[in-house]
Amino acid sequence: MSKTSYPQSFAHPRYWSTWLAIGAMHVVAWLPWRFKLWVGKIIGLLAWRFIKRRRHITETNIALCFPEKSADEQRHLVKQVFIANGMGLVETATGWCRDAEGLRHRVAYHGQEHLARAKAQGKGVLVVGIHFSTLDLGGALHSLFFSADAVYRPHNNPLFERFMTRARSRIFGQAIDRHDLRGVVRRIKAGHIVWYSPDQDFGRNVSVFAPLFGQQAATIKLTAKIARMTGAPVVPLMFHRNPDNQTYTITCLPALDNFPSGDEVADATRVNEFIEQAIRKHPEQYLWLHRRFKTRPEGEPSVY
Repeated sequence: MSKTSYPQSFAHPRYWSTWLAIGAMHVVAWLPWRFKLWVGKIIGLLAWRFIKRRRHITETNIALCFPEKSADEQRHLVKQVFIANGMGLVETATGWCRDAEGLRHRVAYHGQEHLARAKAQGKGVLVVGIHFSTLDLGGALHSLFFSADAVYRPHNNPLFERFMTRARSRIFGQAIDRHDLRGVVRRIKAGHIVWYSPDQDFGRNVSVFAPLFGQQAATIKLTAKIARMTGAPVVPLMFHRNPDNQTYTITCLPALDNFPSGDEVADATRVNEFIEQAIRKHPEQYLWLHRRFKTRPEGEPSVY
């Protein structure tokens, strides 16, 4: 059996660990709030200690993006990133396994009028989100205010993919495969809000290089392309965990004006400016564990 091949029956022993993980997520989702985030913190600290490859990637990203910080400050931020992302795992379990209505008291939404105004244009809306550790819980809490579809990356494990898709379909109007551009365009043209996050490195073929934290980052061109194909307003949105570790804040900004401009680099730069602005507010909550700068301008060596 190849590494990417899975049995058809979900009763197969290969899926037992997946069933265990799904069961654990259901249990964690209902733990007392402070206790479950403490569990998340421990998970994050263990990952920081033992998953050296991801720690190296995070250290590299932090050094590239925050050169003004001292070595000690960078090390501290790296550790906080792992803690925040460990908390993000239990928050994801909560968002997927619980009814968001019971969590309404934990969220404040600033700037709802911007999304309402964009939706009122009748062209659908493209919401630009960011891969913060709180992303999936954020989607669940956002659904209390606006119905939206979400673009996502399918999981390789078919059992976990089914669990994840069912959970997200309960939260969002529709979960759309990130490769299904026609599906995204169709839903937007039908007047829906579609939420997607363009802050990862998808390779040279679909990207242009635009500045991000002083680095030339391969930035996907899809944001401007979707806006051009649909005529939909593009609305930036941020979601973060508050310092009390009990509550959360959604912040919606006004739709980008004169977007797209027709200049791919200029449009990618505007998107990155928003992403950088949002990350700088809560840098420890961002998913620095992924290789954001893996694609380099021609002739430059890998930074990882």
